[in-house]
Amino acid sequence: MVEMKLIYEGGLHTTATHGPSGAEVATDAPVDNQGKGESFSPTDLLGTALASCMLTTMAIVGDREGWKIDGARARVEKQMELEPKRRVGRLVVALTMPPGLPGAARARLDETARGCPVALSLHPDLIVELSIDWG
Repeated sequence: MVEMKLIYEGGLHTTATHGPSGAEVATDAPVDNQGKGESFSPTDLLGTALASCMLTTMAIVGDREGWKIDGARARVEKQMELEPKRRVGRLVVALTMPPGLPGAARARLDETARGCPVALSLHPDLIVELSIDWG
């Protein structure tokens, strides 16, 4: 179990502290939902968590198999739905991998990204579109 603690700071801002490390993350409501957009919104962090999880689990598999993915990048576009209730409706994730990964690595790393713990924890109504540029 990992514990995170959050404080509502007022003005639609929160600060979250990661229990084991003490690292902090600030959030603000987005401009289109009464915030100032001064930091990640909670729903931005959902997309960020997904892409980070994909890259991290791909790196774990890559390290085990001898496939280096250092320098891999991710870009996430978050699309909100307003009806019937406000929620994240679609996450478009574009991964760019470093050149030189062997063909055998591609299917395994693709499967790893799609099966990362965050991806498996998302509601099935949330559409995730993943593309991978293999360099």
